[in-house]
Amino acid sequence: MGLWAAVFAERMGIDTLLIDAGALGEGASGGLLGALMPHMPDQWNAKKQFQFEALVALEAEIATIEGETGLSTGYRRSGRLIPLPKPHLRQIALERSVDADTHWRAGDRRFHWDVLDAPEIAGWPDVAGNEGGFVRDTLAGRVAPRSLCAVLAAYLRRARHVRIIENTAIADIDLARGVAETSFGTVVFGHCVIAAGHQSFSLLARHTTGLTQPLGQPVKGQSALLKADVDPSLPTIFRDGLYVVAHEGGHVAIGSTSENRFDDAYTTDGQLDVLVDKARALVPLLGEAPVIERWAGLRPKAIDRDPMIGSHPDHANLLALTGGFKVSFGLAHRLAEATVRMAAGEEQRFAVPDSFHLINHIRVASR
Repeated sequence: MGLWAAVFAERMGIDTLLIDAGALGEGASGGLLGALMPHMPDQWNAKKQFQFEALVALEAEIATIEGETGLSTGYRRSGRLIPLPKPHLRQIALERSVDADTHWRAGDRRFHWDVLDAPEIAGWPDVAGNEGGFVRDTLAGRVAPRSLCAVLAAYLRRARHVRIIENTAIADIDLARGVAETSFGTVVFGHCVIAAGHQSFSLLARHTTGLTQPLGQPVKGQSALLKADVDPSLPTIFRDGLYVVAHEGGHVAIGSTSENRFDDAYTTDGQLDVLVDKARALVPLLGEAPVIERWAGLRPKAIDRDPMIGSHPDHANLLALTGGFKVSFGLAHRLAEATVRMAAGEEQRFAVPDSFHLINHIRVASR
């Protein structure tokens, strides 16, 4: 999110200092999955509308940044397949197809939620055990997380208005004076946007009174990368929390766990083995495809689960840009643009749900 914020600051001509505790973008998810999954099209609300518009807009944002850098993010609107293991799920899916016809529209573009008897490619996934058939949606996509971060970083290294300071920790922030003390030295700022992943919660809490609970927590996720000779245009498979994502170069990502309690944030364990076994059972095309990488890392989950962005109610020059631990890659560009516009005092181009705002999360954490 911080990288996207700096991109929009550059586009808007705002002089910006981007401070990273490690290498540029290192704190962002270096995971493997990169699934860009829309919410269900039923029970429509402001959050679903925001996500829909963000997923549609991401395609053009990716094309622009790839064109400006000459690099690939590994983005593709490849769609999604959802197996329906029980017969009654088919009727629910058919009803959601009508909802998608109503809500999944952007100008003259329409995205579909179709109910199929069998997948288009045999073995992706297995027909057996899916008595209700399959949902095939055309809105979902995927991106290679590391490639996206690398492309954003490459763009920023050539930026005119963004100065980058890496491997620098923030020791203290004095909001009244607009001064930050860092291991690099003293920094004077007009507005401070905290986009430090799960570490944002404690940084924001230092400047927030009345909290009775943490503003958020880190959630551990594990994923694996398999080497498999499959078409990279194949749709992402999603079933009961299991994702199987075809990427470029004969790679398939499997994920992911969601662990609120863990002993070691950056090691993988038997929970990932279970996911890989489930994926092999569900997707015969994976067969004996070897696991070439295992990954574990932390994602930021705000107290009210939704993304956490915007101005602090007591400090107009302090803004948050974090949260959204499962939807970050699909929303980060829109959340970042909204936050930068808030800092610049400019009018928003789109509505941001009330539940996303920092003040909402503070209220929840102060109960």
